[in-house]
Parts: sequence; C-alpha cells; structure tokens
Amino acid sequence: MHLLLALLLCAGLDPQMQSVADHISADSMRGHLSFIASDLLEGRATPSPGLDLAAEYIAAQFRRAGLEPAGDDGYFQTATLVMREPDWDGFRMTVSVGGKTVQIDKSELYLVPDSELNLDSVPVVAVNERTRITREMVEGKVVMVTDRRRVRGLEEARPALVLVLMPELPSGPQVRDPENGRRVTRGAVMKPELAGLMTNASDPRLTLHMATAHERPVKVRNVAGLLRGSDPALRDTYVMLTAHYDHVGMRATGEDRIYNGANDDGSGTVSVIEIAGALAAAEPRPKRSILFVTFFGEESGQLGSHYYTRHPLEPLDKTIADLNLEHMGRTDATNGRQVGTASLTGYDFSDLPRIVSEAGKLVGVRVYKDSEASDAFFARSDNQPLADTGIPAHTLCVAFDFPDYHKVSDHWEKIDYTNMATVDRAVALALLQLASNAPPPKWNDSIAGARRYAEAAKKLHHE
Repeated sequence: MHLLLALLLCAGLDPQMQSVADHISADSMRGHLSFIASDLLEGRATPSPGLDLAAEYIAAQFRRAGLEPAGDDGYFQTATLVMREPDWDGFRMTVSVGGKTVQIDKSELYLVPDSELNLDSVPVVAVNERTRITREMVEGKVVMVTDRRRVRGLEEARPALVLVLMPELPSGPQVRDPENGRRVTRGAVMKPELAGLMTNASDPRLTLHMATAHERPVKVRNVAGLLRGSDPALRDTYVMLTAHYDHVGMRATGEDRIYNGANDDGSGTVSVIEIAGALAAAEPRPKRSILFVTFFGEESGQLGSHYYTRHPLEPLDKTIADLNLEHMGRTDATNGRQVGTASLTGYDFSDLPRIVSEAGKLVGVRVYKDSEASDAFFARSDNQPLADTGIPAHTLCVAFDFPDYHKVSDHWEKIDYTNMATVDRAVALALLQLASNAPPPKWNDSIAGARRYAEAAKKLHHE
C-alpha cells in the first residue's frame, strides 16, 4: 500500500479526503515551479511578458484540471493599469551642504513623478524606524528613509519628496491603478551611498527639476478557475484559495539580474495549481464551490486583489472564506527550521485558522500562531483587500522570512518540495471542510485587530 495512503487510513480519513491528499505530488510541483520561476519569465514583474507567460501557464493547468473558466475572458480577469516611465529631458538634481553643491546623476536614483517636480533648495529630513513623524516635521520637505515601510502614512503629512535608500535600484516602468484615486506620495529610490551627503552635514538642501512621467495603458490579468459545488443548496456559496503569481522582475545591473521569486510566491502559485487539481479529481465533489485565483501585482501594492474586490467574479456576500498562500516552499526560515509546520496571519482574528489547524493534525502538520509575525504580517499580502470587505481571509505560510527573500537567489532548486506537499495536503483538507455544510467561519470581534473586519462583515451581509 502507498505509504501516504496508509498513514491517512490510520488517521481515519474518509475516501474523499484520502484521494485528495494522495493526489498532491511533490514532483508535480517541482515541475510547475521550475517553469514559473525560470529565467525565461524574467521575474514576472507587473506588467511584463514574463507575467503574461505565467498567466497562460496557470490557465493551462486550470484547464487541464477541468476547472470552469471563471474570468471575464475565459480563465482571465483583465484589468487596465497605467504604465509610467521617467521623462529625463531637462532633469537636474543637486544637493547643497556647507556651501558646496553636488550634482546627482540620474543613474543614482529611480524616480517616476506623478506631476512635474520643481524643488529649489528644499530642506532634507532623515527619519529612521524610531522617529516619531509629525506633519510639522515633514510637510513641504524632502524626507529620507532607510526602511521603505516608513513611507506608509507619509501621504497625510504631505512631504515634497520621499527618498527611500536602497542598495538595489528598481528597473523598468512603474504601474498605477487608475481606479485608485488616492494621492500618491512623491517618492524616489536612491542609492544609500548618497545618504552621507545629507546626514553628515547641517541644513542639507535638495534641488530637483523633472518632468511628469510618460504614461500609457497596459493590460494585466488575474487567473481564475472554478470548481462547481455538488450541493444544490450550497453550490452558490464560495470558498477561495488564492496566491500572487507576480514577483519584482529584474534589477538594473549585475551578473544575475533576475528575481526569480520561487518561494515568493511561485510556491504559493504552484500550490494553488496542485490543490485545484486534487480537489477537481475528488469524488464526490465538495458541496460548496471553490474559486481558485492567482493575482497579479501583489508586489506593487496588492493591485490584483484590490481589483478583484472591486470587480468580484463571484458575489462577495456569498464568499465564506479566503485562504491565501505565501512562502510555502522554504523550510530554512530566519527564525529556525520549519518542517511540518505552518502559520497563519491574524491567527486569532477569525475561526478560519482553527479549521486549518484541525486539518493539519490529520496529516501531521502543526499549524500555530507566530507570536511576532502573525498579526504584524496580516496586512502584507492579498488576504487584506478581501478581509477589508468582511470576508474571513488569512494568509498561510511556512516561513514568514527566509534568507533569499527579495533576492535574485530565490531559486526553485532551494524549495523543500516534500514538506510543501505535506502542508498543501493540510490546506486541501481544510478546503474540503470549508466547502462542506459546516457553518462558515466568523470574525472574532473580541480581538481588537479583528473588529474592523467584523464590522465590514456586518455591512456585507446587511446585518
């Protein structure tokens, strides 16, 4: 008898569960990921030809599994973004310190302004992770940050420009969602070597003149397939399994320029493909319908999942849960080796993590709350836009952080496929439970961090 099947029989699983778990293959996912994270796809930036190739590949796998096309164009849900590229004509940037003026070359920064910049001798303010930022401190000034997470929240303080210091400059164009009407903070990415000019002297001043970026529309796509439920009373309610299939593309220079994004989030993408195939082959089919979606643009601000919530393919008020997958393949986490374990963001926010935890016990996976990362990472993936609508939505991962995170060395050969298959079996069994006639998960409004989502759920269901 197949070892996995024997273990599952010992665990007391019914034949449907056994067939689903036995269908999930480490070798199959190795094959998928060796393509999704290959150099051919050039890091799957949003937008890029590599992203389009990945979308076609995912759609082909959904088609092979027998999922119904769930998009507005077959398996694709098409959105129009705006691609923005810098206009260097007339560019001039200088830093003045101690009576000396230093010319900054365009190769030293990445800047795609949303409007014409005409800054003349504007004061520069440096902030770090401990700085308490006030509007008085930064309004109308150039703010220099070493941690790009500090950019969040700066919009209301209205700085003249935000300079983010990073060792690697982005390459390629910038994208914007034209449906998002929020004011965008003017921001540039600059090499950290230039920071010394502005931090080691009193009263540094920056002058910058640059034209508005060139813009043109571009098409990008979420990929969606539906496994129609078998129960006449429940088939019009939905469970979602999601992941983002984009990554950050290529860097400007270096021997290895491609950010392959095998673990982030090629691993989540191939897990969705594999679990979809396993559930589609199950007999009987789940009672509720399961919608499988891979999103574009997570790395650019969760663009694909935000687009989905504005243009849902199935009714949001009929969607009972979303389980989003990230960082599924690396067991060499920075906080220690993670074998046979998985964690969820916002672990105490709803009933969904408990359901996944119970499924994990059936296949030997310990699903736990990471005391440092679980709540902190809740808003950092594609579960967040769905949670904002009121749908219980969490991200499951094996390693919140790992040595090759957002590095060109995040390669498919480094994935622990055996462990990923084991964790995916737990996810698949959790989906079977969610797609049964059991009560849908609910937000836990006794937890402060979950109250806003519980309130959104009440509005979604007109309670």
